[in-house]
Amino acid sequence: MEMDGLDFLNTPPVKTVRFGGSVTETLAKYKKGDLSDYELLKHQLADLEIKDAQIINWLQEFRSCVTQLNKDHEQLIYTILRIPWVGRSQAVVEEYMAFLSNLVSAQTVYLCPCLKMVVSHFTPSMFPLLDLPKSFSQCHQALQLITRYVPSTSRFLMPILQENFPFIQKSSRTLECYVHNLLRVTVYIPSIRRDVLELIIGRMLKLDVSVSRSDIEEAEEPTEEGLFAMVTTITDVLFETLSVSADPSCRTTVMAHPVAERLDTLMAVLMAYIKDVCHVDGSLHVESTKEVYRDLLSVFDKLILTTHASCHVQYVLFYLCSFRLALTEAFLDHLWKFLQNMSQPAVLRQAAAGYLGSFLARAKFIPVLTVQACLDLLVSWIHHYIDNQDSSGKQVCCDVSLHGPFYTTCQAVFYTLIFRHRAILENNLKTGLAYLQRLNLERIVMCQLNPLKVCLPSVTNMFAAITRKYQVVFCYTVIERNNRNGLPVLRSSAGGDNMTANTNPLDSFFPFDPYLLKRSGHLIEPLYQVWEELADTELLPGAKEDEDDFLCEETPQTDSTVGMTPSSYDSHLHSPSSVGSPPFSFHKPF
Repeated sequence: MEMDGLDFLNTPPVKTVRFGGSVTETLAKYKKGDLSDYELLKHQLADLEIKDAQIINWLQEFRSCVTQLNKDHEQLIYTILRIPWVGRSQAVVEEYMAFLSNLVSAQTVYLCPCLKMVVSHFTPSMFPLLDLPKSFSQCHQALQLITRYVPSTSRFLMPILQENFPFIQKSSRTLECYVHNLLRVTVYIPSIRRDVLELIIGRMLKLDVSVSRSDIEEAEEPTEEGLFAMVTTITDVLFETLSVSADPSCRTTVMAHPVAERLDTLMAVLMAYIKDVCHVDGSLHVESTKEVYRDLLSVFDKLILTTHASCHVQYVLFYLCSFRLALTEAFLDHLWKFLQNMSQPAVLRQAAAGYLGSFLARAKFIPVLTVQACLDLLVSWIHHYIDNQDSSGKQVCCDVSLHGPFYTTCQAVFYTLIFRHRAILENNLKTGLAYLQRLNLERIVMCQLNPLKVCLPSVTNMFAAITRKYQVVFCYTVIERNNRNGLPVLRSSAGGDNMTANTNPLDSFFPFDPYLLKRSGHLIEPLYQVWEELADTELLPGAKEDEDDFLCEETPQTDSTVGMTPSSYDSHLHSPSSVGSPPFSFHKPF
């Protein structure tokens, strides 16, 4: 039998019948020890097929007696908080939000349970078939209301956001949604932005260090590219509701390696957020940008600089600095001061030097005058270090544990000149050569500390080839002597008598080695200085071809050579002796 096009026999009736008395009567009975209606009420609220009209009716009753819903009614409140309100009619959503507002205002003991309920909806697993942007927007409206009624919400929210962060093994979609929603919270609760960025970047670093560059490159072999279709990330849709517009170029081929795919997705989300927060109507907003920079720099010092073998996450600073020259100079100045700070552990000072050299070499947006200003500071520091060693009256030897920051700084200078020598020389060869001569690189190369013995052979040989071509310094005499004598490079625990030899002890770190992630990589590509092959005439036969492969974006790995990439070496950096640093600074204010 059918009526009006409906299958009457097979269509269940709409559940509008409720059992028991009103909420007020039920609570009164409960107080007297009669639990029957109370348990019935909880049972009806937990019904998965509960209808909109019934929800609204009950919520209105709960609001009228919210002052009675104290800690004694915890189980009842938890049942209400499990009602599937997200994605329902606008009337239900509005009534539910009104209930939440009344509840946290009258019973602050339920603030955290309410926050946990809202945050639990930050992943698509809660409502896989619903309109995600609309559903997420409803969650944020609820959270904003709670924050308005309980100003201290932010103090209780961060632990909940941290506790609910999905495991990094979860799908890209789950992680993407959660990170998107965390960043969206910072728009209306800016006081927790630094903590949120720290949480997100900390989880991203775990992804980053869990997969090596070689693993990603192997998975992305050209023969496999045809297996992965073009996709549009959920970021494109989600950020429309936040006015965070993911770059159209984010629509690209999926990464073959599952960990790289998850990391790529999160990098795209984070960089889209940074771009949107820093810009208003397409123009850079200076104050907002400064605030984001300070927050990210704090996270950089705490997490990124101290993390061994990250390949990609550090590019959030690279990307942000491209917005404005003052940001670039501020970051360089920060690294420079970190390198000079004798109170910092040597391992971090060496990491700062690695960041300086890699940033100067690879950031296309750094003007040549800024590169030269940095080189002036670094080279002056190196000469000052040599002066101190020469005047110390002690025997100077090639000891990485005593002079680690010195050697890392020398390598940063050599590496920068390898990539930027053309920019220094191209406008005016005579002026450029005069500048290189003023650096007095010969003294650095010839000093008793012997940096060419310690620096990565591929860097040493390329630097030697370039400086010989322009007759700035002749390194091959030192290189050949080092090879002929087989001089051991010493390590000591604290400059003591227990020395051990190591043929290549400097842990080389070039944090801005080529960016491998495809989707977010579209934002990095136009900012990035790739290696430009030297003509054959620029290289001596003595410079082995396989030692130069790293400059063609491939790093040979052998037992005796420490690779250029962050994931290709073990972390064995040691503390240096104290030495003064010249009080120079090139920092310019915003």
